[in-house]
Amino acid sequence: MISIITPVRNGEKHIETCVQNVIEQDCPTIEHIVVDGGSDDGTIEIVKIYAAKHNHLRYISENDNGQSNAMNKGIAMARGDIIGILNVDDFYEPDTLCRIEYLFRNKKKPAMIVGNCNVWDDSGSLLYVNRPERLRIEDLLLGWRVNPHPVNPTAYFYHKDLHKIIGPYDEDEHFAMDLDFIFRAVQKAHTTYFNEVWGNYRLIEGTKTVSDQKKGESALRAQRLRGKYQRQLPVFKQANVFLMKLKHDIFHKLNRLRIHK
Repeated sequence: MISIITPVRNGEKHIETCVQNVIEQDCPTIEHIVVDGGSDDGTIEIVKIYAAKHNHLRYISENDNGQSNAMNKGIAMARGDIIGILNVDDFYEPDTLCRIEYLFRNKKKPAMIVGNCNVWDDSGSLLYVNRPERLRIEDLLLGWRVNPHPVNPTAYFYHKDLHKIIGPYDEDEHFAMDLDFIFRAVQKAHTTYFNEVWGNYRLIEGTKTVSDQKKGESALRAQRLRGKYQRQLPVFKQANVFLMKLKHDIFHKLNRLRIHK
């Protein structure tokens, strides 16, 4: 079974389309767990209406300590052995969850599978497609401009047992918890990339993610995390990351010189 976890607080504007997106997957081997952080709008009332009609939908509503805490609560509730995280304003491509269930059938635990993700702006225009093909920790530590990491959990899924090895989502991290998880996960999971679009990530004005990006804080957090995990690598792997970065910087500078000649 696949357990889809949706952390939400005051997501009345998007919760109905989120719940409907999972229903429309028409996949019998799923459950959808909405972890509401004590919303004071109409979020939980909408969830209750759908939960009364669809027994795959479960929910909890209580104050929490942020998004990471909510995700950890949902994972603790999960009955499935495969985890997916669906933020309230994001959505899956049609038939994604049945495809995921099929791909996990012969996967050795703990496994993580990663696909592509469409990234949309607030007006519904496609900005780009995130294609994180190289998923070794050394490659991910090269940084976004050299090698993109998975940008959104709609495009990756993993065995629940992975958390027994790497621990839960970091509840002290309220912005870059997904990237922190990815850096830990790829070092322990049997990770496979599929060149298929599974997820859709919406950059919506006013959300904490977009606000953080505009302030430049998002890039700084990612840089700090890369430094943290690079320092944890064996010395020879640290040296390899350094040399790959140096090679990229030299190539980039030479390319710029050719353009300006």
